[in-house]
Amino acid sequence: MSVVENVGLDRAELLRFIAAGSVDDGKSTLIGRLLHDSKSIFEDQLSSIARTSNKRGLQVVDLSLLTDGLQAEREQGITIDVAYRYFATPKRKFIIADTPGHEQYTRNMVTGASTANLAIILIDARKGVLTQSRRHAYLASLVGIPHLVVAVNKMDLVDYSREVFTQICNDFAAFAKGLHLTNIAYIPMSALNGDMVVERGDHLAWYEGRTLLDLLENIDIEHDINTEDFRFPVQWVCRPQTDELHDFRGYMGRIESGSIRVGDPVTVLPSGLSSHIKEILLFKDTYEEAFAPQSVTLTIEDHLDISRGDMLVKAGEQPQIKKEFAAILCWLSEQPLDPRRKYIIKHTTRMVKGLVSQIDYRVDVNTLNHESTDALKMNDIARVVMKVLQPIVMDDYRRNRATGSFILIDETSNNTVAAGMIC
Repeated sequence: MSVVENVGLDRAELLRFIAAGSVDDGKSTLIGRLLHDSKSIFEDQLSSIARTSNKRGLQVVDLSLLTDGLQAEREQGITIDVAYRYFATPKRKFIIADTPGHEQYTRNMVTGASTANLAIILIDARKGVLTQSRRHAYLASLVGIPHLVVAVNKMDLVDYSREVFTQICNDFAAFAKGLHLTNIAYIPMSALNGDMVVERGDHLAWYEGRTLLDLLENIDIEHDINTEDFRFPVQWVCRPQTDELHDFRGYMGRIESGSIRVGDPVTVLPSGLSSHIKEILLFKDTYEEAFAPQSVTLTIEDHLDISRGDMLVKAGEQPQIKKEFAAILCWLSEQPLDPRRKYIIKHTTRMVKGLVSQIDYRVDVNTLNHESTDALKMNDIARVVMKVLQPIVMDDYRRNRATGSFILIDETSNNTVAAGMIC
């Protein structure tokens, strides 16, 4: 099998997705149902949650307990932190993030959504599209999730009404017109009873679409990664101290997007120096071609001054190189933004000092209105202008999630205080 085929299969096998929505829409129950009906939980886990359900006087097993892992969540019946779960079917592997529904945990949802291929927005069939539903759809759009599934849950409580489902779909579609969402699927379901989650069930014969698991197994994520622009941030310069390899100089890192072949002309940024690819190494093997998201070692024809934080790109596929740029910033820290101080900006493998020089507006995540502000506190999302001391090699986030994102680090505490998307 060629390296081309290998990369394609590896990327297609793993789907990362989040479950989000309003409080008590059934996110944790849905994930529990997915795990239970796909035979992805152990007998002792099932026995444990069955005992807990019995202690609470419940007549059925509460599958939400599989994901509501924090004690505070179990006591309050809500999801606070991002709970990650893993399962697999013969067709694909999955990483699920059960994200919070409360507005004060916006940062947790942004964290869970930042690497997701797909988002499931749950809507209670009795309540329809709520403020929280719109907020989470906006956040999914903001972080560039390519695929969205609107799961209209608790259909059993509205007698599996086709009219109710259609009305909710129409309401959500009208709202989604204003967002950058293009691939939206709508599924009616009952997570409690299992209808249209893994099995079709007996109550939704009028719905001819796929079950949720069928959709998750077969949705195309091959093209979620930018395949056009070659971006290779250098993570490490390999210089083995051995007699056999004393002249070897390799550049190690992950191909964040695009592809590269032996002989291709490359430019080193931000210096602008040029050369050609000499070898592509993966462990002890050499290849003629490599693709994102492979981690490889590259060697070039010339001896150039290249270090960690530099980026190799193909000639003719130039990104932006800037010391000042606009970005959408999600503030994660309990300590508010101090516009007078410098922060460390980590972008790909490069770390530079910079500051927030201007706040254009803050986004009200409930109404999507833009508000004037001169400060940012935890969970705030705002459009800002960043200034950095050294140039950053970047792309717009919507073109390339890997080279269009960054984090801010407090240099005193070393804590991550914000996540940014270049626009």
